[in-house]
Amino acid sequence: MDCTLQIFVDDRWIDCAQIEFNGGLCQWNYPVTYAVDRTNVPLSLAERVDLGIRETRAIPAFLYDLVPQGAGRRFLLGELQLPDGADADFPLICAGALNPVGRIRVAEAVDYLDAHIARHPAARGLPGLMIDGIVLRSEEFKERMFLHGMLGTGTTAVQGAAPKYLLTRDRAGLLHGDAVLPDVDATQHFIAKLPRGNSPADEKVLRNEAAYMRVAAALGIRTHHDLPTLHGDVLLVPRFDRIARDGKVGRLHQESMASILGLAGFDLRPSLFEVVAGIRKVVTDPAAETLEFIKRDVLNLAMRNTDNHARNTAVQLTEGGKAQLTPLFDFAPMYLDPGSIPRALRWYRPDTRVELTDWSDVLAALPVPDDERETLATELKRFACQIERLPETMEEQDVDHDIIEFLTQSVDTQARQLKAR
Repeated sequence: MDCTLQIFVDDRWIDCAQIEFNGGLCQWNYPVTYAVDRTNVPLSLAERVDLGIRETRAIPAFLYDLVPQGAGRRFLLGELQLPDGADADFPLICAGALNPVGRIRVAEAVDYLDAHIARHPAARGLPGLMIDGIVLRSEEFKERMFLHGMLGTGTTAVQGAAPKYLLTRDRAGLLHGDAVLPDVDATQHFIAKLPRGNSPADEKVLRNEAAYMRVAAALGIRTHHDLPTLHGDVLLVPRFDRIARDGKVGRLHQESMASILGLAGFDLRPSLFEVVAGIRKVVTDPAAETLEFIKRDVLNLAMRNTDNHARNTAVQLTEGGKAQLTPLFDFAPMYLDPGSIPRALRWYRPDTRVELTDWSDVLAALPVPDDERETLATELKRFACQIERLPETMEEQDVDHDIIEFLTQSVDTQARQLKAR
């Protein structure tokens, strides 16, 4: 089984790699003309552009950023009549990776959507919806889901357990499935997130995610200039990998830390020291991004966002070509999740694999120059002042009162540790 990867560059999609996957052996390479002309446009920040032929026992790590998960995965498994499991990952990419986050897609998945719509003539030219139609799960919305089969709304191309739809707003302010609205008509792109389940706790997590993001922005964490907004039980999250301007859509490279670290598959748990090392290898300003990442983890610990797996941190290339951490995403009170999500990634000391839980110990073990270590310590002491007044900031940004009260101890612990360094 094989597929053709395409990358969006110079306002168009071009072929950039051929993937062959047979009997557990995967081979892939850049075409000669691409390798010669596009040396600065890699599929992965961890994969240089050259004429070499790669051969692995699994599909390349960067392709796992395109593997459908959650509701989209279940839908496609049914469509393809496949049993779930690792063996389904590559066929799911070939059918579902038609419009993923970032700037890479699979040509065969685009063909799959076209064939699906051809079987349902009523799916062509459907009018857009107001956000209320999605919140109320209107008949029009349900029909749209059936006709597009969750393909045109991107559910198969965005990962995570919560139901999500990739939506695009047109010039009239109406929302469409992202893959079915032409770029020339697009004005803004969103991810619409629904609660992970039907319990009050699921709704509470989603409701407070918008407030958590406002808190992060107030503390100077890198966030998108447009923050998420809640509409009923739908969180509308403006996308930062798309830039709609003057009738064109720019697609920015975006890649998870799991991909950058070469982690093939899911539920792999590198040490946070490994994550920092991976960030520093690919970003333009390693010192600034290290500080940004540590501040985010301080907030994760203080505000009990336990869902910190290696795909919830990503790097992007800005319009100016700067490599940096993406704006913060998936930041919420995940300690409330009924599934009891534990903190996946931890600060395991590189030489002993003993977990470090005090910031003084973490900073001492970071493999950075001494002058940078001192700068980190100084900046984190300043950040401690913001953490100290985090309860007031959460109150100002409308985090639920019982959450603020529950977080008192974890906030105090983080502030004390940062000040002690």
